[in-house]
Amino acid sequence: MGDVKFAVEARDSRGTGNARRLRMLGMAPGVVYGGGREATAISFDAAAFERLLETSHGGVNTLIDLEGASAVSGRTVIAKELQREPVRGGLVHVDFLEIDLKAKIEIAVPIHLTGTAAGVVLGGVLDQQLREVTLLCMPDAIPDDIEVDVSGMELGDTLHVFDLTVPNDIEFHTDESLTVATVLVPRGLAEGEGEPAEVEGEEEESAAAAEGDLKDAGEKSEDGGS
Repeated sequence: MGDVKFAVEARDSRGTGNARRLRMLGMAPGVVYGGGREATAISFDAAAFERLLETSHGGVNTLIDLEGASAVSGRTVIAKELQREPVRGGLVHVDFLEIDLKAKIEIAVPIHLTGTAAGVVLGGVLDQQLREVTLLCMPDAIPDDIEVDVSGMELGDTLHVFDLTVPNDIEFHTDESLTVATVLVPRGLAEGEGEPAEVEGEEEESAAAAEGDLKDAGEKSEDGGS
């Protein structure tokens, strides 16, 4: 059984023209595939589906029980692929994958970094290079995200996939040597490391020398005036 129920309708006709007509009615086309069955064309309320994604804790990884006047009613799916308009971002098409609730599934899960890296406090920049990882797990064990506290990362430190923590019954299906995030050292900070104290000392010596020169000049002036 899935996390939420969602109503869909059968869709007999396909093609660009039909998809355009559906969107004018506030609907979006989709297809349900997997489970050893032929792909089935459907349509659904686009706004209702957007609300489902926004309100469900699982987002696109939400397990959905389909219902309504369609041959796919009663099947549990996830939204495997969403196609959107490039400008407005409206739904163009959704591929729904039927899920076997008794078998592991390969799924992409977002990585969420928390905290402020110690290196950032010192002037570094946290660069997140990997924003999701692929996992193999049971459908009812899909995590909403993988949360990582980066507060212990110093300047130059790197976080890899193998540093991430997941339950024992979940496997990584992403190269574990990939870099998740790095605390970059800005060029100016790297080149200036250790220089402030030296510069301060040089300034004090220069100030002392200048003061001595002024004193000498004053004494000479007094001598000349006498």
